[in-house]
Amino acid sequence: MTTENSGAARRSRLVWLLAAQTALMVLLGLWVTRGAVGHWPLLLEDRLVQDFAAHRSPVGDGVTAGLSLLAGTEGIVAVTVLCVAALLALPPAPRWAQAVFLGASVAVQSAVFLVVTFVVERPRPDVPQLDGAPPTSSFPSGHVGASVALYGGLAVLVLRRARGPWRYLAAGVLLLVPPAVGLSRVYRGMHHPSDVLGGLLNGAAVLLVLGSVFLSDRGAADGPAPKGTPGDGAAAPPVPARPGRPRPARGSVVVVRHPHGCPDELAAEVRARLHRHGFPDQRWTSTTVDRPSGDLAEECAAGGVGLVVACGGDGTVRVCADVVAGTAIPLALVPCGTGNLLARNLGLPSDPATALDEALAGGDFGIDVGRVESDGDGDTMTGDSRLTVDTEPGGLRIRLPRTPAAAPPHVPDGT
Repeated sequence: MTTENSGAARRSRLVWLLAAQTALMVLLGLWVTRGAVGHWPLLLEDRLVQDFAAHRSPVGDGVTAGLSLLAGTEGIVAVTVLCVAALLALPPAPRWAQAVFLGASVAVQSAVFLVVTFVVERPRPDVPQLDGAPPTSSFPSGHVGASVALYGGLAVLVLRRARGPWRYLAAGVLLLVPPAVGLSRVYRGMHHPSDVLGGLLNGAAVLLVLGSVFLSDRGAADGPAPKGTPGDGAAAPPVPARPGRPRPARGSVVVVRHPHGCPDELAAEVRARLHRHGFPDQRWTSTTVDRPSGDLAEECAAGGVGLVVACGGDGTVRVCADVVAGTAIPLALVPCGTGNLLARNLGLPSDPATALDEALAGGDFGIDVGRVESDGDGDTMTGDSRLTVDTEPGGLRIRLPRTPAAAPPHVPDGT
């Protein structure tokens, strides 16, 4: 979730980037069909396609037929619908950003492909073709572009969402599908090699554009990174921990951002300071009315989280603490709400960025947490209602610059 201004800026950026991509693909297609005709390396294309056609075999015909079917319109639509449905239906929660990214990547790639083929109009290779030729240009390869958008998009989601070394194997297998489809299309006489390269470029460009719009909140703050932070070419040295305190935990950091309490400028500053303290792997999630802690529960359940940063007021801190209490994952505060009572009681600086900076240079300390449950009707307590308070001494690990002067009072279990 983003603010209205940042959301409008991203939509505008999406339109301009896609328009630029389409224009570049058209220019590349015109160069291939007009400017480069009769010149190297296109001189080798016809010979390569003819060699494939001359060495066809029943096994090769069968394998390439399967790959072409996998990357055909019906296959791409079926797999896309299945994957989008899984992202929305499978627990622990609907993954709207990932589902929109995947579905939109396939759809937008197809739209760009149709525009380019309408302008370029390149004929198919002059060899016997094993598939029925659709009434579209040979440049770029629609099968290859669609396979990049779908299977390349799935590889991106696997690398971002999954944990463990197996994710690299799964992503590698997915990324092998588009080049395999490209070889099969050349083998079957449906495309020139340059058409395949055009399809690879078209699909990859769509993933880059849509990933920057729909997935950027998952890995970085909204808005540009301040100068001197990783991302603008300058690598700031990590800040050492204070003597006698443990160094910051290594691993992913999940930043839960209240979009109104933490504006774009502060989010960029938080991102920069996390980089300085040795947290380049950042996953950002924004709060909503329905999901006050964003995707924090899902991120923690996936594993590999070394720190949670709550950017907001006491409400944001409370829902984040409810998720990480008892998990040993430390919580750092960026107090940018109205009251910031917990941050003040713990002696954190009032400036949000400074509070984070000092906490990251400190260590982890345990504070007591309590959960209150009532059998009353909603917010109404009657004389017969019971109030249950369950406490967990030291159940919340919180990142502080020093030992708090006075820990929150301990409330005994009782009814």
